[in-house]
Amino acid sequence: MTLHVTTVVGNPKPASRTRKVAELLVEKLLVPGTYDLEVIDLADHTDEIFAWPSEKMSALNARVAESDLAVFASPTYKATYTGLLKAFLDRYPANGLAGVTAIPVHTGADFTHSMGPTFTLSPLLVELGATVPGRGFYLALSQMDQLAEVVDAAASEYAGNLARLARVAAASASPVGA
Repeated sequence: MTLHVTTVVGNPKPASRTRKVAELLVEKLLVPGTYDLEVIDLADHTDEIFAWPSEKMSALNARVAESDLAVFASPTYKATYTGLLKAFLDRYPANGLAGVTAIPVHTGADFTHSMGPTFTLSPLLVELGATVPGRGFYLALSQMDQLAEVVDAAASEYAGNLARLARVAAASASPVGA
C-alpha cells in the first residue's frame, strides 16, 4: 500500500526554507517507495486563496483531506502560523480532516515561539478532525546548519509515537474503518 502524503506550506515566499524543512521531515519519517508526496505551496495560490467559491482551492482541500499523512508548515508570524495557512484551513468544515494524520511544523527566527505549532496549529488541526501524533515540530533558523540532524530526531520521535498508536489500534475492540 502506498501512502498519500501531502505537505501544505503556508509561507508567502515560494520554495521557502519552511518548505524544505517540511519535505525533509517526510523524507526522514517515511521509507522511500512507500509514499507519494504532493507539495502544496500556498504561495503559488495567492490569487485564489481568498476567492469564495474556488474550484481550484476546493480541489486542493479535497486532496489534502484524502491524505494519509499531511504536514502543515508555516513560518512563525506573530507567535502563530500565517494567514495564508489559516485561510486554507478555514475552507474545511467541521471534521474536514477526519482520517488524516497531521504534523504541525513551524520555523522561526529563534526559540521564543517554539511551542507555537503545539499550542496554535495543533489544536486547529485536531478541531478539524485530524490526528496529531505528538507535539508540533519547531525549527529555529539558527539550526539550519544542523537541519538533517534536527529533522532526523523529530522524525524518530514521530515514528515512535506512530508505532505506539499502531499497537493500540491493532488491539482496539472496534476494527479500523468500522
